[in-house]
Amino acid sequence: MEYLSHSEIETEALGQALASRLRPGDVIAYTGGLGAGKTAFTRGLAQGLGCTGRVTSPTFTIVNEYDGPIPLFHFDLYRLGGEDELFDIGWEDYLGRGGVCAVEWSERAAHALPEGTVTVEILRCEENGDWRQIRVEGVSHQ
Repeated sequence: MEYLSHSEIETEALGQALASRLRPGDVIAYTGGLGAGKTAFTRGLAQGLGCTGRVTSPTFTIVNEYDGPIPLFHFDLYRLGGEDELFDIGWEDYLGRGGVCAVEWSERAAHALPEGTVTVEILRCEENGDWRQIRVEGVSHQ
């Protein structure tokens, strides 16, 4: 599925819509440059999952946890040196905790992502930096 977002609010709404199709244990793998809107999308995802707390980028903490009926584990792998470091922080434990894992900069640990991972690519449109092209692939739940 491909979408065009004209604002941060629209990007959040797309994340919220995706949340309705997710189940505990799902992994969302984001790609997109700095400032593309990955955290905005995750804010919507958290709202859609019923999570509480202010959603911020986990750039320096690597992972933020948000409580809700389906918890959200928000990873930012930008500062990670590779897949080994992801496993060192308990990646496999997070996968088994019954929440949704949203992973920014997922390409840094692509081989660690489980089969069935949903991919979300967010690209800034060159002709207008406020617009985002968002591609979502791999959602199989209705």
